[in-house]
Amino acid sequence: MKPIDLDGHSLTVEDLTLLARTRKPIALTPEARRRVQASRALVDRWIRNNEVVYGVTTGFGEFSNVRIESKDLNQLQENLITSHAAGAGDYLPKQISRGMMVLRINALAKGFSGVRVELLEQLIAIFNKGIIPVIPSQGSVGSSGDLVQLSHLVLAMIGKGKVWGPGKSGGDSQIVPSAQALKKAGLKPVRLAPKEGIALINGTQMMTAFAGLAVADARRLAVLADIIAAMSVEALRGSDTQFDERIHRLRPYDGQSTVARNMRKLMKGSDIRESHRHGDPRVQDAYSIRCIPQVHGASRDAIDYVHKIVSIELNSANDNPLIFADDGVHLEGGNFHGQPIALVMDFLSIALAELANISERRIERLVNGSLSGLPRFLTTKGGLNSGMMIAQYTAASIVSENKVLCHPASVDSIPTSANQEDHNSMGSIGAQKAWRVLRNAQTVLAIELLCAAQALDFTRSGNGKKILKAGRGVEAAHRYIRKHIHHLDEDRILYDDIQSALDIVLDGTIRKAVENETVPLD
Repeated sequence: MKPIDLDGHSLTVEDLTLLARTRKPIALTPEARRRVQASRALVDRWIRNNEVVYGVTTGFGEFSNVRIESKDLNQLQENLITSHAAGAGDYLPKQISRGMMVLRINALAKGFSGVRVELLEQLIAIFNKGIIPVIPSQGSVGSSGDLVQLSHLVLAMIGKGKVWGPGKSGGDSQIVPSAQALKKAGLKPVRLAPKEGIALINGTQMMTAFAGLAVADARRLAVLADIIAAMSVEALRGSDTQFDERIHRLRPYDGQSTVARNMRKLMKGSDIRESHRHGDPRVQDAYSIRCIPQVHGASRDAIDYVHKIVSIELNSANDNPLIFADDGVHLEGGNFHGQPIALVMDFLSIALAELANISERRIERLVNGSLSGLPRFLTTKGGLNSGMMIAQYTAASIVSENKVLCHPASVDSIPTSANQEDHNSMGSIGAQKAWRVLRNAQTVLAIELLCAAQALDFTRSGNGKKILKAGRGVEAAHRYIRKHIHHLDEDRILYDDIQSALDIVLDGTIRKAVENETVPLD
């Protein structure tokens, strides 16, 4: 399998997603190797000359004024990792741990960290062998980087931590000592040299791993939200007037125009729309229908902004001190501070929560017979059956949870290290909240997908005389759903249907089914 080359400059969100979720290997470019060697040579010279370099010949944080004897410099780095591996809470998802490894390798490959090429090659070998560090989720305040989580990652490298290893019969992975997994893979534990411990753990790799994967999923979800919303519009016999290009030309936000264009594509050729074009007493639809371009579009623009910021962070040097080989200097700074990611993770949470909020309002309109004109709770035997009644409860519960999760983490700070580190980003918390909001939004949209398909079954049948077809894109989506989830004739366990709909949302294959019938969606 051809590896993805890492050079510290050209990693994309798409690359990160592929590497975190598959067994795609990685490699170091020759130019990156040269830069890494040059910065390491400078560190070695400073050590020989007994120069004062933070974290190399001094202690850390509040202990930066303590000089370390040359004989203890290697031990200093291992002690740093051991002492900072103080995490708590549930383990990070494996894809996040893999994403952290990719990001740390890419940052070191820039050549401003002063590590040995051998260290980088060993980390690449561990990644390519499929060894995944077991990393607890709690403990980072998002400045000096994700110190705790990265320390647990390094523990796995030096043979003192735990990793996910293959099961005894090659089945599900299980947690094993890293020394055991390294030996089985034909690798030896890393011996840290001066500067390497601090270079490995100063950085934003946990929050950025969450951010990169979340924004990639958010982009895909935004397109699916348009497909699902179009199904609801058709089921509710909504108008297409609100999606007219002329309206959106006068308020030219990119996201708004894109969503309106998608809605027009999805509803094109709709018999349902034509059936009530004349004589319908409604002058205009409710906001959850009429303002889909404005709401979905604003979330899209926010997601695009987050993508831009995350793309910068993926290829940034964010440890301390930084080594400038061409200038022969080391500079102490604060590139490890997670504020850029902290802010956009709060923004992403809000953008995703709004996709869920408006979706839940459409769900309510679908199941509310007085608003939809459809059978109450989308069942023909109401009373005996409850239909989709409680599906709306679940969506309401989830969007309410999101409102709590969207309280910004980035406005908080708490001092650490005897007030030396007196402003912290809380980006690690913001990133994990955004991840949870994303999962919640996916679930709410899955519930809307379920309800919209059920409602379309009734709307398409009209008065029973003929089947009224929706737009070609909506018809394709409806056919795809009905291949996987049957119409709800009588009550059954909705949990199973919701999970099936969520699987469709997560795998994104419904988009391909739609685009086979229409032009590509944006």
